[in-house]
Amino acid sequence: MLNPEIVKLLNEQINKEFFSAYLYMDMANYYADQGLNGFENWFFVQTQEERDHALLFRQYLLNNGEKVVLTEIAAPNEKYENFREPLAKALEHEQYVTASINKIYEAAFKINDFRTMQFLDWFIKEQGEEEKNADDNIKKYDLFAGDPKGLYMLDNELKARVYTAPSLVLD
Repeated sequence: MLNPEIVKLLNEQINKEFFSAYLYMDMANYYADQGLNGFENWFFVQTQEERDHALLFRQYLLNNGEKVVLTEIAAPNEKYENFREPLAKALEHEQYVTASINKIYEAAFKINDFRTMQFLDWFIKEQGEEEKNADDNIKKYDLFAGDPKGLYMLDNELKARVYTAPSLVLD
């Protein structure tokens, strides 16, 4: 059995991860509407990853005999003025998710919940990658997207991203 506060935080994280999937699906839809299929693809892959993250938190709770409590997932309410804006919002959102996972880690650390800390280690590393990828997309956009050919090439690069299931194994 896990500490009730840890269970509460992990259940909240499930909701945050599913919201992340909604948010990235919304961004994918924005780019699809704009005809930028590579950007759409990149965010659709993000959608799949975030959904899987939620399912990993779910499985961790179940593996520890805890109840999973699903709550309402808010619809994203973003309106974008330009192609760069979703990229910046994605980085901001990843930083929010990182802070949330760090909060769970801190709570687990305070009570010597080493099992949860070990579980979260994968997410800590993953969030570093998520933030770097989001930041890289902004940098590439800033460098290349001012030119239509550059935007076209960046869109093609992002089109090549392929979904890969997470490598975290839960016992």
